[in-house]
Amino acid sequence: MRSRLGSAVSLALLVSTALATSTAFAQTAGNAERGKDLANTCLGCHGVPGYKNAYPNYSVPKLEGQHPEYIVLALQAYRSGERSHLTMHSQASSLSDQDMADIATYFSGKPVTKENNPAEGPTPPAAAVCVACHGDNGVGITGQYPTLAGQHADYIEQALHEYRKGGRKNPIMGTFANQIKEEDIRVLARYYAKQTPTLETESRPSSILTAGAEHK
Repeated sequence: MRSRLGSAVSLALLVSTALATSTAFAQTAGNAERGKDLANTCLGCHGVPGYKNAYPNYSVPKLEGQHPEYIVLALQAYRSGERSHLTMHSQASSLSDQDMADIATYFSGKPVTKENNPAEGPTPPAAAVCVACHGDNGVGITGQYPTLAGQHADYIEQALHEYRKGGRKNPIMGTFANQIKEEDIRVLARYYAKQTPTLETESRPSSILTAGAEHK
């Protein structure tokens, strides 16, 4: 156990170093009102409960409650090509850093905090490489680490597979993901998906896609 925890701590230090060299703009506060205007296109996917990416088929991530700093870093990664997703690259390529900060501030709303909520259920042994950054109950310990609590399990699985296979070209997360056995990926995804407090899907104006969704 000590060696596993020591490895997790060492990796966490590597992540901290890597993120410290990322653009400082990720820490800049955005304008939520301006972000709301800019996010109309984003809501076409991120504002529909249960909406899924077509191919491969997985749930579009929940963003309400996410750290705004992390949303900016993710958008920057899609813009640079560090993350491979044609639609997200096209959307992010049209955004300035200020646009990203504003959109992130709008989507995050009131970011989820750990408070004093204990983890739901026993922590899987495979989570030893995750808790140093994502916490026992899935709340990122700093704004640059994504909160996983309540995120769609299939989205978490997809992200881990992309880090393992190079679809997301972050060497630090690639190192983390490659330490997780294939059979443990689903276990971890389901564990973090059931944690509280939870991320939510941002609401959007009622449409044929959202009508009745609140009753499901």
